[in-house]
Amino acid sequence: MSREAFFTLHSDLPREGPGEAADVAWAVAKAGTAPGSRVCDAAGGPGADLAALADAVPGARLTAFDLHEGFVAAAAARGTGARVLRGRLIAGGGDRLPDPVALGPFDLIWCAGAMYFEGIAACLRAWAPALAPGGAVAFTEPAWFTDDPSPAAAAMWAEYPAMTDPAGIDDRVRAAGFETVATRALGDAAWESYYTPLDARIAALRPGADADLARVLDAAETEAATWRAHRDAFGYLLSVVRAA
Repeated sequence: MSREAFFTLHSDLPREGPGEAADVAWAVAKAGTAPGSRVCDAAGGPGADLAALADAVPGARLTAFDLHEGFVAAAAARGTGARVLRGRLIAGGGDRLPDPVALGPFDLIWCAGAMYFEGIAACLRAWAPALAPGGAVAFTEPAWFTDDPSPAAAAMWAEYPAMTDPAGIDDRVRAAGFETVATRALGDAAWESYYTPLDARIAALRPGADADLARVLDAAETEAATWRAHRDAFGYLLSVVRAA
């Protein structure tokens, strides 16, 4: 899969993974994040959750960052008043890019579906110095909800061998010196908010797609179909955690 073909598919999508405003509101409530708090959207892609964060935390001082320049531009264009910067998910990335520790402290760090790049424990350890006293991290992470996934579901996640179940996620949280405050699985509406626009984008790009782009479209189509057929076997777990 080429980078160019991937971003051809993913440019102009409203979001880069499952999620909905109700999940953001739930996480903010469980974290006890007060109005006017400092909130970071870490690796937030095109800024799909910025408006929900602003609604859930009235008067929030929002900072968002992502490494992909196209997503940074899309997030800035949403007009939420957030400070949007190009930066890495984890601190210490180098290349003179801003990191969440340098931009803090934050009362809440929100990270939707991106911790797997570095690992839950690594991210939490790196972000601990960026949290204000009593601050929390809310993140979503792929999780198995069965001990016996179908071959199709297993194939979908074959490139992420570190994927575990909710108990395994909690183990990684505790290994980083944090404790889990609350968890819940993302619902069908969160997934369809990602896959429905993706379906339309695939259909629009299919005519005239070259071989490289066609492979990317096929993979995305298979991914959506696999979730719809095997949604009971896996999903995203939303966790709210705080330093122990």
